[in-house]
Amino acid sequence: MLNERTSDNLFEVAAHCLNEPDPMRKVSLTRQAAADWKAGRLRLDSVGAGPVTDLPGRPERLELVQPRRLVARKLTTRDGRAAMIHAVVHIEFNAINLAWDAVQRFRDMPTDFQSDWLAIAAEEAEHFVLLSERLSDLGYDYGDFPAHDGLWEMARRTAHDPLIRMALVPRVLEARGLDVTPGMIARFQAVDDHETAERLGVILREEVGHVAAGSRWFRTLCRARGEEPGRRYFELLGDYMRGEIRGPLNLEDRRRAGFDADELERLQALCQRPDQR
Repeated sequence: MLNERTSDNLFEVAAHCLNEPDPMRKVSLTRQAAADWKAGRLRLDSVGAGPVTDLPGRPERLELVQPRRLVARKLTTRDGRAAMIHAVVHIEFNAINLAWDAVQRFRDMPTDFQSDWLAIAAEEAEHFVLLSERLSDLGYDYGDFPAHDGLWEMARRTAHDPLIRMALVPRVLEARGLDVTPGMIARFQAVDDHETAERLGVILREEVGHVAAGSRWFRTLCRARGEEPGRRYFELLGDYMRGEIRGPLNLEDRRRAGFDADELERLQALCQRPDQR
């Protein structure tokens, strides 16, 4: 592997990976960082690290629009399948940035936190590659379709507190991926695109672990602050999401990802509110 590391300080490496705009170079840098961390070649030094960065690197050609401007396309056409895959590619690219942002931003967290989110960044990079390859098979590249910026907007809103970040990014936005991906897999299978369906299945299995990490650190932070996790979680849903949760929920995978029975019951009740149907 070509050594592209510019620092042996994980916080600076994380910021460098976050800032990189070229998708495949971001993947390469992420892979190297994961290997260097595993081999003990990186250290944690918050005092000697540069300032926290607030803007992720992205391809210049990527057009970001409001969600309402995104047009749904039928999977019965090649363009429609590509547009759907592109939407997930964009989510995975954002997920790399979100994981690196957690590493470089929340520097007072325990070493295990940095290790968890570095490992997640590496898995998200592989997810990005899995679906970028499939997009290429259909004759398209990342940036050929517009996308929205909802994930990073929530990152900005939660940048001040790791507890809130863990509650709302892994346990709301990424958990939503657990809910919708089985349906996406079924839709691709229905149009005989079994290759895409298989790759989405790999991603779904691994994303359970990412949401579980969010659950674990959310509860760890709640305990450290003397807060009851269930009460705090639903307070944050009310404050940041107006209590809006879309269903149906993937109960099995959410259980595996650290949602307890009471949380799932209350989330299902929110999904069933008349104004949410």
